[in-house]
Amino acid sequence: MERVNRSKQMRWIMVAGIIVLIGILAYSSYQATHKKYEVCMTFKGATHCSTATGATPDQAIRSAQEIDCELVTTGRDQLMACMDQSPTSVSEIK
Repeated sequence: MERVNRSKQMRWIMVAGIIVLIGILAYSSYQATHKKYEVCMTFKGATHCSTATGATPDQAIRSAQEIDCELVTTGRDQLMACMDQSPTSVSEIK
């Protein structure tokens, strides 16, 4: 009889653990994409705008900047030069 109670108790503990794990994963996923920005970059006359999300404004802006620079440059040296520039425009998307 004690073994049956212990088995039921372990099942409830496992179910509760799974529910907590799913909650933590959902919360962390939401936090990772909390901020959304549109960023435009201009490099050697070429302009591109893209949107990106991140946990912080800086992360979202940096991510969009990387996308833009990859699309308006050719080669690693140009990419690095583009990433060193400030964005042409930055706007938060709500």
